[in-house]
Amino acid sequence: MDLPHDIAGSGPTLVLVHGVVHRRQAWNVLLDQLTPYRRVVTVDLPGHGESAALEDGADTMDRLVEELSGFVRSVTPAGERPHIAGNSLGGWLSLALAARGEVASATALSPAGFFVNHADQARTIYTFRALRGVTRALGPNTPKALRYRAVRYPSLAAFFARPSRVRYEDAVIDAQSLATNALVDKGLTASFDLPPVVDATVPVTVAWGRRDLILPVYQARRVRRVFPQARTLILPGIGHVPMTDDPDLIGTILLGGSAASSSDSPN
Repeated sequence: MDLPHDIAGSGPTLVLVHGVVHRRQAWNVLLDQLTPYRRVVTVDLPGHGESAALEDGADTMDRLVEELSGFVRSVTPAGERPHIAGNSLGGWLSLALAARGEVASATALSPAGFFVNHADQARTIYTFRALRGVTRALGPNTPKALRYRAVRYPSLAAFFARPSRVRYEDAVIDAQSLATNALVDKGLTASFDLPPVVDATVPVTVAWGRRDLILPVYQARRVRRVFPQARTLILPGIGHVPMTDDPDLIGTILLGGSAASSSDSPN
C-alpha cells in the first residue's frame, strides 16, 4: 500500500507516526524545530488522512506494523538506519519496530499497548466511542457547533490539555475522522502484542503527559517491563496529544530521543 507522506529537512531520517483518528499534519507544529537537524517524514497510516483503509481481515495490528515497516524502509536512504517517533497508536507502532531492531531509535509519546488489564483497555475504547457518538449526533452541524469555544474546547479536552491551541480547521477534520474511523471499534479486541524478546540495543524514549485522559499516566510504569532500556519522562500539564500542548518541549524530546547515532544533534 502506498502511504501518503511528506518529507522535509535534512539530516538523519526521523519518521513521525500519528495516533488513531489523527493524520500526518498533527506534526506540523514541530517541523520548524526539527527540520534543521532531521530529515523528517510524516505519514498517514492506513485508514487515516489521505490513506486508503486496510482491507477487512484478522490481525489488524500486525498488518499495520508490516505496512509501516515497509514504508519506513522505502523512505530511508540506502545504508541509513532511520529513527522513528509516534503518538498513541503511532507510539506503539514505533516501539514495535524498535522491538524488532528495525530502527536506530524510537520515541513514543503516550503509546498505546500498556493497559493494566482488559477493563483499562475497554475504558479507552469506550471513551473514543462516546466522543464519536456525540460527533455523529451532530452530523452535518459539527463544523458549525465547533465554531463555538464552549463546544470546541470541552470536546477536545480528552485529547489536549490546552484545547485553545488547536485550530478550528484541525478540530473539524479530526471530528470528522473520529466519526468515521473504523479502527476505533477494532481497538477493543486488539492484542497490542510485542515480541517476547525485544532488541535491547535500540534506544527507547517514552514520554507521557500527566494530564492524559485517554491513556492515563499510570500506564507508563509498565513500559520498562517490556523495554528495560527505556528512558521514561513524565510531563506535567501535558495531555494525550502533546505536540500541540507544548511544541517546544516535544520537539526537544524528539531531537534528544533520535540523537543516539546522530553526530549533528544539538542535544
